This record gives sequence, C-alpha cells and structure tokens, in this order.
Amino acid sequence: MSNISEIIEKQKLYFSNDETKNIAFRKNQLRKLYSSIKLNESAIFNALKKDLNKSEFEAYETEIGIVYEDLKYMIKNINSFAKPKKKKTPLMHFPSTSYQYQDPYGNVLIMSPWNYPFQLTMVPLIGAIAAGNCAIIKPSNYSKATSKIINKILSVFDDNYICVLQGGRDINQQLLEEKFDYIFFTGSPIVGKLVMEKAAKHLTPITLELGGKSPCIVDESAKIDLSAKRIIWGKLLNSGQTCVAPDYILVHEKVKDELILSMIKYITLFYGENPQQNSEYPKIINQNHFDRLCALIKNSDCVYGGKSNPSTLQIAPTIINNCNFDSLVMEDELFGPILPIISFTNINEVITQINNRPKPLALYCFTTSKENENKILNNISFGGGCVNDTIVHLANSNLSFGGVGESGMGNYHGKESFYTFSHTKSILKKSLLLDINVRYAPYKKKIKLLRKIF
Repeated sequence: MSNISEIIEKQKLYFSNDETKNIAFRKNQLRKLYSSIKLNESAIFNALKKDLNKSEFEAYETEIGIVYEDLKYMIKNINSFAKPKKKKTPLMHFPSTSYQYQDPYGNVLIMSPWNYPFQLTMVPLIGAIAAGNCAIIKPSNYSKATSKIINKILSVFDDNYICVLQGGRDINQQLLEEKFDYIFFTGSPIVGKLVMEKAAKHLTPITLELGGKSPCIVDESAKIDLSAKRIIWGKLLNSGQTCVAPDYILVHEKVKDELILSMIKYITLFYGENPQQNSEYPKIINQNHFDRLCALIKNSDCVYGGKSNPSTLQIAPTIINNCNFDSLVMEDELFGPILPIISFTNINEVITQINNRPKPLALYCFTTSKENENKILNNISFGGGCVNDTIVHLANSNLSFGGVGESGMGNYHGKESFYTFSHTKSILKKSLLLDINVRYAPYKKKIKLLRKIF
C-alpha cells in the first residue's frame, strides 16, 4: 500500500481525467457496489455478529437493508439529481437564463464509526459515488471484522478511485493532516471538534454526524402500552449503541408507573428474563465501554435490570428511576441499554429544560394531544425525530438526516447525500442579441429607472 499522500495524489489525478463526472459511469459504480455487497452478504452478517453480536434480522433491518434501499433509490434518481436546474431570472437581467449545476468536490474522506459500521460507511459512500467523487474510506478500528469485510467489498474498485485505509488513531491523525476536498465524519462530538479543527487549516468543507442525549417525551395523553413497546424497540436496537436512540425519558408523573411496568413487560417479551444471556441480544463493543456502563448502573437507582455478562460483554436493559437533570446518568450520552426516567407535570417545563441543554440529534414524543405535539415540534431545536415512534425516520430515503448545534452539521440520506457531496454552481447565461445600457456609466438620471426595476 502506498503512503497516504501518494494515494491522495493518485486520486486527484484520476479525478482530473473527468471519468467520474460521467453519469453512466457513476451508475455503473453504484451497481458494482450493490453486486459486491450481495456477493459478500453472508460475510457481513458474520462480521456484525462477531463485532456486536447482531442477529441476522437486526443486521439486515438496521444495516444491510438500509444500504440496499439507498443504492436502489440513488440509481433510480441520479439522472434527475445531476441534471442542471433552471432557475427564475429577475427582469433586470433580461434577456438571460439562470441555471444551477452540481459539481463533485473531488477527493473526499469518509470516516465511519463502530456502532453501525457497515451502514454508516456505505450510505455516505453511495452519496460520494453518485455525486462523482473519488473517496478514501476510514472505517472504525473497534469493529475490526466489519472493517475487514468492507475492505473486501470495496476491493472491486481501483485504489485510485475508492480506497479503504484500516488502522487506529495513528491513521486517523495522518489522514486529518492531509488536504481533502470534503470530509464526512460520523462519531463523537469530542472527535468531531478535532476533525473540524484540522479541516479548518485547509478550509475543507465538512459534514459532522455526531450525537447527544436524545430525549423521549411521554405525556399523559399517550397510548402507554404501545408507546412502551416502540420505546423499548428503539432503545434496545444494537443494545442502545445508536446515536439516535432514546437516551432518557421525560414522562408525565400520572403515567410514569404504568409506562415503567409496560416497558418491563416488553423487555421480557423481546429478550426473556435474562437478556444478558440471550444470543440475539447485541453486546457492548468493547471492555472499556462495558465497564463504563456497569459503573453508571452501580451508582444509580436501578428499578429493573442491571445484570451483566462479562464473558460476552452483554448488559441487560436497565431502567433508572427518579432521575433529574443533575443525575450522573444525565451527564453524557449513554450509548448503552440504560434508560433514565425523569417525571414532569408541565410540558412547558420540559421544553425549557431540553432547550437549556445542547441540541439533541433526535427527539421523540408520544402523545395524542395535537397541542402538545405542536408545542414540542415548534419550540425545540433538534436534528430530527418521530411522533409516536422511535428511530424509523432514518429509514425513509425521502427524509434528510443530520444534527444541529453540538449534535452535528450537514445532512445526508437519499437526495441529500447527493447534494452533500456536490458543490452547487450557479450560472447566469446572458443573451448576445440585446444589451440594455441602463447598467453602464454614465449614471446621470438613471436612478429613477433603477428604483422601478428593484
């Protein structure tokens, strides 16, 4: 393998040949990616099982299936996305026409995380390919098995076009010292700040998909049993190691006990009396994260769960009652199967409390009150979310996904992925048949006419 600087230079040279700008070429590369994934599907299942103990169903539901859907969506719509768009032109520019073109950035860097290591690598890559870029992929070193299969899948491409670099922090640091035309990073806010700092040295545009403590609001009007079922499903995907998982619950005090009992019922129904021994229940990624989560449970008011299996790094779903915003479990994003419960009596107080904290990547509200729904959606800033469900907004290719404030910047998924990896170039084409002299000097007595135009 050549050194990083050489790889980047070769990709820049390849991009300069303009082959990636051809729409037929881009479609062929997306089809090639689809075929390579299909060919290695069993190996992807095995890798996700090894890294995170994901069942085949969960692996397909949250990773492979989403990638297939995004590929099909992009192949179907790329011609429309890439076509120059005609725009209105003000009368003062008559006679002329205005257009917007989508130009690929060139050489992009995609840095992906360990929690959804396949999906969160491939979906940005789909956008980069569709937009006509070359790319260097840096998958997480924590999810080694999946990173290895990603490397195999993408080996169908020449390194001058798509290249995978594996390794730890040393490779990350080397990459961030280089000049790219665009950087797409998914990970923690702490590392995101470092990426932004490094990108700033080269004035490199970036997308940051980060995280944060995503609230889940359950008011007194909610259908409690169904709410509990959907909350537990969303929370326990990947054992809570999801950037948009419900991080904590804000529940009206009138329905708190009912909600807790219903959540316990669904935890048992989904994963049995001992989830920490269930072969379909995902594990924590590594020993450090396992120890961190166990320490949080030990120092909290645990009303359900709390058991762990050190030999498999599994932690049972754990409900922490009687929390407040100063509780230990409310300091940082949990990224695990721990669910703190905070009760409230007034929805306006909930809105104020959330707005006093960093803007979350996701927010979920369970209610049948249109008034409360509108209050929450219109008065809280967050990346995206659901009403009366969790997580599923990510699975709609017609919806953009991205954070706001400390939870990230920029959007992707579906059409937004194409535009994220494209520069919008605006062009006004002036006619040569007529040239109106009002804009030229001398300007004497022309101001009245100018005022009428504007």
